[in-house]
Amino acid sequence: METNGKSKTEHRPAALTANANQVAAMLGVSVRQVWRLHATGRLPRAIRLGNCVRWRRAEIEAFVEAGCPTREKWECLRGM
Repeated sequence: METNGKSKTEHRPAALTANANQVAAMLGVSVRQVWRLHATGRLPRAIRLGNCVRWRRAEIEAFVEAGCPTREKWECLRGM
């Protein structure tokens, strides 16, 4: 079935950011643990979109690939 020229099977592009629930699912931890990691500097710096706290999906993926360093070390590695 088509609506507005788009088929029902056509997918939207993946979101560029993730909220705490989505980050928790990506990391296989609880939402509470995401907030603990964030508070103790064990996750990349979050961004704010209005009142919403989000993390860049690509950055979370790269962070995990790098072995989950501290935020300070991560920012040095990323040249921030």
